Amino acid sequence: MVSIDHVAHKVLTYIPYVLVLIDMRYEGVKCGKDGSVDNHMEMGKKLLAAGQLADALSHFHAAVDGDPKNYMAYYRRATVFLAMGKSKSALPDLSRVIELKPDFTSARLQRGNLLLKQGKLDEAESDFKKVLKSNPSDKEEKEAQSQLTKSDEIQRLVAQSRSSFNSKDYMTAAAQLDTIIEICVWDVTSREMRAECFIQMGEMGKAISDLKAASKLKSDNTQAFYKLSTIYYELGDHEMSLNEVRECLKLDPDHKQCFSHYKQVKKLNKQIQSAEELIQEQRYEDAVSKYEAVMKTEPNVHHFTLLAKERICHALAQGQQASRAVQVCSEVLQSDPENVNVLKNRAEAYVQEEQYEEAIKDYETAGKHSENDRQIKEGLERAQRLLKQSQKRDYYKILGVKRTAQKKEIIKAYRKLAQQWHPDNFQDPEEKKKAEKKFIDIAQAKEVLTDPDMRTKFDHGEDPMDPESQQGHHHHHHFQGGFHGFQGFNPFGSGPFNFKFNFN
Repeated sequence: MVSIDHVAHKVLTYIPYVLVLIDMRYEGVKCGKDGSVDNHMEMGKKLLAAGQLADALSHFHAAVDGDPKNYMAYYRRATVFLAMGKSKSALPDLSRVIELKPDFTSARLQRGNLLLKQGKLDEAESDFKKVLKSNPSDKEEKEAQSQLTKSDEIQRLVAQSRSSFNSKDYMTAAAQLDTIIEICVWDVTSREMRAECFIQMGEMGKAISDLKAASKLKSDNTQAFYKLSTIYYELGDHEMSLNEVRECLKLDPDHKQCFSHYKQVKKLNKQIQSAEELIQEQRYEDAVSKYEAVMKTEPNVHHFTLLAKERICHALAQGQQASRAVQVCSEVLQSDPENVNVLKNRAEAYVQEEQYEEAIKDYETAGKHSENDRQIKEGLERAQRLLKQSQKRDYYKILGVKRTAQKKEIIKAYRKLAQQWHPDNFQDPEEKKKAEKKFIDIAQAKEVLTDPDMRTKFDHGEDPMDPESQQGHHHHHHFQGGFHGFQGFNPFGSGPFNFKFNFN
């Protein structure tokens, strides 16, 4: 059974909490009328001074909600928006302040400055003139006067830039628009006009940055996105072109220009992507056909023709179609002589064609434009070794087989030549001597080209049979003396076969 004392103790313990709650409820009622707005204003000011803008903003939002006629709440909120760089949001708040308190010069001066930045010159001038008539402080009067002078100057420049633009003097127009945009940084019209000047002057990078700004400054600027997409397209950047035209269609799915452009870019983009996948899969002939289709899809944009030919040149070089590769790579280099990738690919094709001097020239040119490229360095060293080697012995030439020959073809060629040049076939001492030398070369060629390690070395410009070329590599045999002098080497006994000749 619970004692009375125990219950009394519990109740007494809870009373202070209840009182606090009642007190808080009462405070809340009082705050709702005016106190909470003051609190929010006070907190907002402290947070703003401490640079905690997001927290300050939420207090000023609450103050505006609590008292929609409190002009200071709007003014403070506009101040935070400006500090956050959100001038678009600040403008309606400043207008509301002026509506509630028309003689608030500081708000009017700030609104005039924002309107001037937006290029709304007539509205800005009207604000500056009203400030001058409304008993401003010295500082405000000085600022309003200076901004009014600036605005007059800009009005004059705007008229001049329009006139220069209409008479197609794009260079002058662009210079005049530079000055306007320095003051009217958020003026969409001036930026779009300057972008047009840049397009006409062929300065596409500058046009792009103005159009990007214009697309951000005006929320539904489909035209800016369309123009950006077409510029990227003309520059051969199909991916950026696709991104920008998609932005246009997000704003207006039925935009005629954007939709038809989108279909074209998408088709081209898809072809290029699948061609690149084919190259990854080493299906070089299919990749070539796919890039030929790209040139048909867009025959009028020089950049896409060049891109397609550059990649065809790469695919052909990789696919060991050397003479076709040299031809296509050379076409690209006529328009773009410093294209490092094409120079590397053509050099590779020249190596396949055994035109080592040409390969060296291409690698050296590429090296001038791309200094720390490991591929160029290695390619050049290899071409130089192969050139040196070609001036000595070429085992492929000795057997009369291609560099791409399989082991079976190599053995077949060897057998045929070994039979033809066997020294026992020759009676005349001079001819016998010549045949011996030839026979040794044939045997060595077969040994090198049927041994994967030795063949790889040889393909990289190192002769595994030449002690000088070994440079400290301890490797296989080298031959000394004449036909009968090689050290335990039997050209008939080596390898997977043995055969005897019967001579009459």
